[in-house]
Amino acid sequence: MTTSPAPRIPEAVHRRRWAILGVLMLSLLIVVLDNSILNVAIKTIATPAPTGLGATQSEIEWAINSYTLVFAGLLFTAGLIGDRLGRKKVLLGGLVVFGIGSALAAESGSPGQLITYRAVMALGAAFVMPATLAVLMNVFERSEQPKAIGIWAGGVGLAIAIGPITGGALLDHFWWGSVFLINVPIVLVALALMVWLVPDSRDPKPGRLDPVGVVLSVLGLVLLVYGIIKGGELADFTDAKVLATIIAGVVVLIGFVVYEKRSDHPSLDVTYFRNKVFSAAMAAIALVFFALMGVTFFGVFYTQSVRGYSPLESGLLMLPLAAAQMIFAPRARLLVDRFGNRATTTAGMLLIAATLAAFAGFEADTPIWLLEVVFFLMGTGMAHIMTPTSVVIMQALPREKAGSASALSNTFRQVGGALGIAVLGSVLATSYRGGIEGSLGALPPGLRDTAGESIEATLGIAEKLGPRGQALVTPAYDAFLHAMHVTALWGTGVALVGAVVVAVFLPGRSPAAEAGEREPELIGTGD
Repeated sequence: MTTSPAPRIPEAVHRRRWAILGVLMLSLLIVVLDNSILNVAIKTIATPAPTGLGATQSEIEWAINSYTLVFAGLLFTAGLIGDRLGRKKVLLGGLVVFGIGSALAAESGSPGQLITYRAVMALGAAFVMPATLAVLMNVFERSEQPKAIGIWAGGVGLAIAIGPITGGALLDHFWWGSVFLINVPIVLVALALMVWLVPDSRDPKPGRLDPVGVVLSVLGLVLLVYGIIKGGELADFTDAKVLATIIAGVVVLIGFVVYEKRSDHPSLDVTYFRNKVFSAAMAAIALVFFALMGVTFFGVFYTQSVRGYSPLESGLLMLPLAAAQMIFAPRARLLVDRFGNRATTTAGMLLIAATLAAFAGFEADTPIWLLEVVFFLMGTGMAHIMTPTSVVIMQALPREKAGSASALSNTFRQVGGALGIAVLGSVLATSYRGGIEGSLGALPPGLRDTAGESIEATLGIAEKLGPRGQALVTPAYDAFLHAMHVTALWGTGVALVGAVVVAVFLPGRSPAAEAGEREPELIGTGD
């Protein structure tokens, strides 16, 4: 018998661990990809039938937001259910629901149906996302987890980038529903591989169910995210309904924390957040996605409305971000081993802040190669944030709680991203309206209000007015660029806050190195 710690992973599972990771990443790909793929189809879906659905601006927003709302609201509960019922079962069930929702969305006959079926897709996706990382933690030994999580994080970056590219390519050749139908064959392949390769796992001591805690967590998150989304939609966070919804969400979540602290069978052990390292990693994920999703939001308008690129070309411009994620995410652990979590993650945050600040200097004639450099550096920064923080979070909780840890991480990511789109989208809209209002005086009052909503609205009205509307084009570009600069600086500020948080609270060395001094011989004999 060897004197080194016995492997916790069965040999049969250990041998196929990399194939299992590939299946998990395939499942993750379609879920994350669908968060971004709809963006390039917005204009087509807004076109009247038979080309599109004739959806209004509000209906388009809810087609996007219904997915985000359901996805973020159910992530935590889905992770808990996976821990109790088995992650493989939850993965398979989530993929089936996602595939059915995709097929129905592709055949939607009205905007209302599309909104409903997008929510069905999110229901399935919420059960897939946390289960992928939870399964990963249960098929890799602790020594290999950082490398596996790095590859997993690279897959997330790839999916974010190829969504617009895939959507643009499909719309060049097929009808708008193809951006959803493409999910179905991928789901079928993933299901077959998962049944064959992926082992099941669960919390061996799940204890009693916590229905009150589950309901409070779902209700609080749904109220909070709904309020954030509604505030972004209205571009007004002082609206009474928006404030009431956000405050209600915060109050319910505080009630959830209080209830969990007092419960003898909590679904979430809130004492984990007493660990400053764990809490700082969570905050870092939320803040980086706040900043990143906000810049992605205005970046689409910059490349398409101001620079005149097509949806497919705009998607291709994101390739450097994906390339950087794929190159550096699996290797980020090497920097962590050498310099520690604090230095690596703080450097990543500062790099994100610098790339966001660069957008404050972009104009209509800025060389496009500079944008490509910024996207590559942004992907580099993200890779050196996501991998270290994911490892910290997943290794801070016991292995049997992997589903809950993954769900918490993804919930913070989704809520941070939703808040980024809502808040920075509101800043963009407010700044744009302030910049364009002086040029709209000649329009009728009704058109004046509509034209001030966004650069797309202004350019659309200018096109309808014909030669008389050409006078609005240059002021629209100028107002948008000013609004983009202001919004970029807000995002920079948020990223700098994140840099301070991780610099203060993350450890100088990785938790694996600090808690696993006894493991070098295990690592050394694994090759």
